[in-house]
Amino acid sequence: MPPIKKSKKGKRKGKESGKLKASKSRSAPPPLPPELRGLDTEWWYAFLNKHAESGQSAPSDEGEAFRYFFRTSRQTFDYICSIVRDDLISRPPSGLINIEGRLLSVEKQVAIAMRRLASGDSQVSVGAAFGVGQSTVSQVTWRFIESMEDRAKHHLVWPNQERIEEIKANLEAAFGLPNCCGGVDATHIIMTLPAVESSEDWCDPAKNYSMFLQGIVDDDLRFIDIVTGWPGSMTFSRLMRCSGFFKHCEAGKRLDGPVRVSAGNTEIREFIAGDSCYPLLPWLMTPYEGKNLSGPMLNFNARQKAARMLGTRALARLKGSWRILHKVMWRPDKNKLPSIILVCCLLHNILIDRKDELLPSVQLPDHHDTGYTEENCEQTDPNGKAMRDIITEHLQSHEAYN
Repeated sequence: MPPIKKSKKGKRKGKESGKLKASKSRSAPPPLPPELRGLDTEWWYAFLNKHAESGQSAPSDEGEAFRYFFRTSRQTFDYICSIVRDDLISRPPSGLINIEGRLLSVEKQVAIAMRRLASGDSQVSVGAAFGVGQSTVSQVTWRFIESMEDRAKHHLVWPNQERIEEIKANLEAAFGLPNCCGGVDATHIIMTLPAVESSEDWCDPAKNYSMFLQGIVDDDLRFIDIVTGWPGSMTFSRLMRCSGFFKHCEAGKRLDGPVRVSAGNTEIREFIAGDSCYPLLPWLMTPYEGKNLSGPMLNFNARQKAARMLGTRALARLKGSWRILHKVMWRPDKNKLPSIILVCCLLHNILIDRKDELLPSVQLPDHHDTGYTEENCEQTDPNGKAMRDIITEHLQSHEAYN
């Protein structure tokens, strides 16, 4: 993925409006509170009216309806507008007009882009819902993605040590694992590609064309590191080894914080938890494999699974919220697709940072990939094996003491 320019934090704006009153009527919308009167909200009521006229269902409460269509509260939507406002105003808005001949406001541009990402619907369908053409949806969405990629990157960063200590404490309290910093998992973003020889490089084990996304997440399901852009034909192990995160860890630049002293007076370093498709490394703990595992091994596996499922659950939430990543993408530009994926991850983190709750109806089951057989990586680092045994013995001693 290309380097991202220096970001600029946006300012929080606006409050959420009241109950839904315009979704089934063309009467004037209710008066806006003073804090929203400087923002364009006309697009929202026009969108609701058009949706109601189509006969499709939506939550009757206006706040829930807004979250249903755009995944965020109105306050968070206004915050996102503040992040991209300068870019969307400063760039020439050539052609960005609606069917009434007026230039699109920043709010309407953001709404179009976020609806496209949230629904995964075609550009024609999204354009019809807002009264704009397909080319306008394409142009608006890409301008939004470029701006978010540039200005919102502070929402996806590796935590400082103070935050790492908080993550470790929370995960130990939840799962009993000492010095665990999060979970890792990967998912396939499925595409259609033209039937040419180069497409076969992107054909994954389930016979889909896909691009990989690997995410490392914290105790709040927040992405703290991602890697994408690689073909889905790779193995999980190979994807990890090609990532910048792997190189940082091997060079001692990540997961290099204070060690924990185990019950047996040995050192436990910082680590993340992953499935058996990943290699067993000193900083990457995978489960014990095989039959007839001992009680302590089974105990470790149960706790390790709970931690690694953080990654799985985060990816399921990501693809449930931003359905463009869950649906099959029609011949995407593979050079632009990593930026789309990154911005969806940024939006995922913004919702968490601002404590927005997703509607249950948009969430996916934990198993975000279907049709894929489970991989099993045979690569085992001796130091990783020793570290896993130390953690297992620590868990056994700690539980026996308590």
